[in-house]
Amino acid sequence: MLETARRQLSRAAAHVDIDPNVVERLEHAKQVHEVTIPIELDDGTVEVFTGYRAQHDSVRGPHKGGLRYHPEVTRDECVGLGMWMTWKCAVMDLPFGGAKGGVAVNPKRLSRDEKERLTRRFAQEIRDVIGPHEDIPAPDMGTDPQTMAWFMDAYSMQEGETAPGVVTGKPPLVGGSEGREEAPGRSVAIVTRAMCDHYDWPLADTTVAVQGYGSVGGNAARLLDEWGATIVAVSDVNGAMYDPDGIDTTSVPLHDEEPEAVTDTAEQVISNETLLELDVDVLIPAALGNVLTAENAADVRADLVVEGANGPTTSRADEILAERGVPVLPDILANAGGVTVSYFEWLQDINRRTWSRERVNEELETEVLSAWRAVRDERERHDVTWRDAAYVVALQRVAEAHEIRGLWP
Repeated sequence: MLETARRQLSRAAAHVDIDPNVVERLEHAKQVHEVTIPIELDDGTVEVFTGYRAQHDSVRGPHKGGLRYHPEVTRDECVGLGMWMTWKCAVMDLPFGGAKGGVAVNPKRLSRDEKERLTRRFAQEIRDVIGPHEDIPAPDMGTDPQTMAWFMDAYSMQEGETAPGVVTGKPPLVGGSEGREEAPGRSVAIVTRAMCDHYDWPLADTTVAVQGYGSVGGNAARLLDEWGATIVAVSDVNGAMYDPDGIDTTSVPLHDEEPEAVTDTAEQVISNETLLELDVDVLIPAALGNVLTAENAADVRADLVVEGANGPTTSRADEILAERGVPVLPDILANAGGVTVSYFEWLQDINRRTWSRERVNEELETEVLSAWRAVRDERERHDVTWRDAAYVVALQRVAEAHEIRGLWP
């Protein structure tokens, strides 16, 4: 991911007149924190895990980015994802910089109590480098609103006051925002509809395949279904449900509602790999990174790819799809609903005022469409891919802020 992120930065920099010294600075994280996290397991033994927090850039505001619990979390992965968060915040014109972190652990192996102890100890280990005006974590793969509530409580207890603004993605009862959990999927659906309008495809005649039926892919699928699109395939880790006549997405439980239930409710099951190659109008990879590769990009038959996951398309796959004339709307715009509503949540926490779900959704659509139009205009101005256009918009904003602020001696 770090290699891909740096390559994308280099491509964007080639399209705009930016000081190469600024680009050089942006190739590196500002800071990377690595900590050890010893916790007592339920059987009385102690296990030590490794945690990371990579802070990429803060020229436009506090660092912002998720915390993931996954066995394959690494330092470089966090740096690469932190870079993407910088671009994501900038393309949405949010006053944040990028960060990412996590713990190398399989959360499915932990009991609820063990996960709570891990979270509280991790919060303590990185407490000195986070805060409502420094670095604001959020949920990611393997974490959820409850994780953020534990994290916020651990931080608050050490600070001696309740600090809801230290994390976002919390339950609404403790300072979370209505609409936060479904926000990434909602933004994917919003930009998919905008892209269909752009290419003059009536949504009612549009077929969609969604890999990953969790909070991103599932919510995107349900919204697009509600708006008239035909969802022909959805999947989870066990495989995909496929129905060329269309799936009633309300009858298929999301992962949060019933984990790994997609294939249990399917009449026809296909593999996740087959889903990526279905003959559909729109493909939404919303599960893991690096699923569209040099090996399968030539077999993708969708007319449009909208990235719901972070980094689902490798650089070579991106080139192949571009050569074939398949537009790819990048993750830093498509799934930016999460960080956008996190920004709304942070504002609510700082101001101690709550917004209604209706206001959150209205504000989100306004911000997403504004960002999409900025990217569309940049694409037409420079005659580049949608990904390059999104990076150009983001890079220009970050670079201008660096140039205005200057370099500390």
